[in-house]
Amino acid sequence: MASDVRLVLLCGTSFSGKSTVARALAPRLSARIVSLDEINERRGLWGGDGIPVGEWVRTHELATAEVRELLTSGTSVVVDDTSSPRFLRDGWRSLAASARAHFSLVYVDVNHATIRRRRAENQVDPRRRDVADAVLDQHLADFVPPQDDENAIRVQSADDLRGLTI
Repeated sequence: MASDVRLVLLCGTSFSGKSTVARALAPRLSARIVSLDEINERRGLWGGDGIPVGEWVRTHELATAEVRELLTSGTSVVVDDTSSPRFLRDGWRSLAASARAHFSLVYVDVNHATIRRRRAENQVDPRRRDVADAVLDQHLADFVPPQDDENAIRVQSADDLRGLTI
């Protein structure tokens, strides 16, 4: 493994708090955040409206290239994405291994009632763009959480990061 270069992959549903966790983790690890939502926005896409699979594949390719470049240059990375399904998480694990970086999976595990409450609060006082009802419903139904063998670090908020070694 490279001395202390890390790839931290966030995993969780929309409105779980992944971006907040990413912003808390990045300075602790001297890491850059690579957000698939931000890549989509640069491409003129918004996941809350639904994005065709082919466009998600392209966004993932762009993110992978960016992360690979950062890791091989010695920069740690926090990837901010839903990271569902598992094959995506496995791909990031493989990328970390090929770049000789330490890999951690952080699962922001928040129940659906909290997700829906946060979304409703956001609709009243928007801090981010909304997610269409049908898109959120499908996302929550299809989300594949990490399994025990993935050794995910489970948190419910950035506050849970205190005292954790990642």
